[in-house]
Amino acid sequence: MLKSKLALMAAALLCSGCSQAGSVVGESPAALALPNKIDVVFNHNATSRYRSPLTGAWRNGDDLEQWLIAAIDAANEEVLVAVQELSLPRIAQALIAAQQRGIRVAVVLENNYRQAWSEQRPSRLNQRERQRWHQLNRLADSDRNGTTTADEAFQGDAVALLQAANIPLIDDTEDGSSGSGLMHHKFLVIDQMTVITGSANLTSSGLHGDAGRPSSRGNVNHLLRINSPELALLFRQEFTQMWGDGPGGKQDSRFGLQKGKGSMQTVQVGDIRVDVLFSPHPRRDSNHGLNLLAERLKAAKKSLDMALFVFSAQQLTNVLREEIKRGIEIRLVADPGFASRPFSEVLDLLGVSLPDHTCKVEAGNQPLGQALKGVGTPRLARGDKLHHKFAVIDNKTVVTGSFNWSPSAAHTNDETLLAIHSPQLAKHFAREMDRLWESAELGITPHIQRKLERQKIRCGDGVMRR
Repeated sequence: MLKSKLALMAAALLCSGCSQAGSVVGESPAALALPNKIDVVFNHNATSRYRSPLTGAWRNGDDLEQWLIAAIDAANEEVLVAVQELSLPRIAQALIAAQQRGIRVAVVLENNYRQAWSEQRPSRLNQRERQRWHQLNRLADSDRNGTTTADEAFQGDAVALLQAANIPLIDDTEDGSSGSGLMHHKFLVIDQMTVITGSANLTSSGLHGDAGRPSSRGNVNHLLRINSPELALLFRQEFTQMWGDGPGGKQDSRFGLQKGKGSMQTVQVGDIRVDVLFSPHPRRDSNHGLNLLAERLKAAKKSLDMALFVFSAQQLTNVLREEIKRGIEIRLVADPGFASRPFSEVLDLLGVSLPDHTCKVEAGNQPLGQALKGVGTPRLARGDKLHHKFAVIDNKTVVTGSFNWSPSAAHTNDETLLAIHSPQLAKHFAREMDRLWESAELGITPHIQRKLERQKIRCGDGVMRR
């Protein structure tokens, strides 16, 4: 014990001239307090650990699946679910158990994920769908013997379980159409009191990782839980528009642009202001989400931190251009796979443009004259994506939700966009931003440079689309 104390004293003396505060190796970061009535979890959180259901090994992160199951298990009256994709059988089992307790359960999915995967034939699927089928089939192999039996497939198929239990379930074709742009919501409303929302789809890839890839940790995601009957009412109203009279019956469900075109609404959660907007809106409607984002970015006085999966809105790049002129400190981390696509605004911020496969440059493309230094892509395991859609403004306001920073999110998809004015909550998102920033490759990465060089040889400078 005495030797240990002497060692710590010696370390302190050695670091007395350091410019940064020292810390004991292996010491956990200090816990951050949460605002009253609001909780947040990150599946790559470096300050917590859980056992991966894929490998059984301990890994860094919050267990978002178990966190969701606990919330469903605590329901007393009603659980409403609107998510793009639900393929986790344990979540399905929790919803079934809730219904068996006499709780009303209703589920809305995106039509591409409405069919039970165990009933699909891989030979009839496109390449992406076939890859998903093989992933889910592998996850369903519960005894890990390399063969998925019919019973294992059923028990591992969340949608099949919900159907067999007669859980009411619809998708965005319930209105008689072929579907909205995307039913991209990711929210639950519990007991008309609690809203759970964020960036995560309810899939293994969205929370834990990919089957057969031990290094995978899942797409980088977060979820919020907000206890507020006023906020729950707004989300319940959005759900009700989509639900209509439920499965079958009248085609009175409303998705996409068929929904009522609401403006931003504000509620107080204790002393915290929460702004909420549900999309989509016609382009001519000034209430659309890109305008709301632009207003929030323009309000910055000191700093903007952004962690984005999709960033393809030229309007927001134009706003950031002005923020740079005002001296706002900007950091942006983007998904490595998306950052190098021809329509990515990450390229604009890096001062370059990339012709597409037809050698055309996006119409209205306006790269910065000088690359923004605060742009990077984090290093992630193969197959994992940075799936956040958040910004932290002046370390006071968090912008988040299912809303990618794209015209599709604003004008086509069913989405949620939130602005939460809480410095205390902002500290949690700022810490996540710092974690991603530590591993980020800044500027034009070798991957982006190779793509630029290949397209330069193939296309020259490209031809602007008209």
